[in-house]
Amino acid sequence: MAELNYEKLSDEEIGKEISTTDGWSVVEGALTKEFKFKKYKEGLVFGVAVGYAADALDHHPDMFIGYGVVRVSMVTHDAGGGLTRYDFELARRIDRLGS
Repeated sequence: MAELNYEKLSDEEIGKEISTTDGWSVVEGALTKEFKFKKYKEGLVFGVAVGYAADALDHHPDMFIGYGVVRVSMVTHDAGGGLTRYDFELARRIDRLGS
């Protein structure tokens, strides 16, 4: 894995990084993925787990928790709203949480 830093990635680097994730896409400049759940409570518990993973990395996404769905989306504010290696590292950590 490349060193984590807050340097904004180029489009080419974003393409390379996104290939290391499962189901993530760039939507309106943010790295985004929706996770599906059978019950609201499952999504809520997942959202809390995402919060703990984000806090451990000190990189915090936006989350929408609805009935049966959790949408996670992130950019690096320290990079002027661009995507950095931190966004992709957090995406990989979130994927390891499962759904």
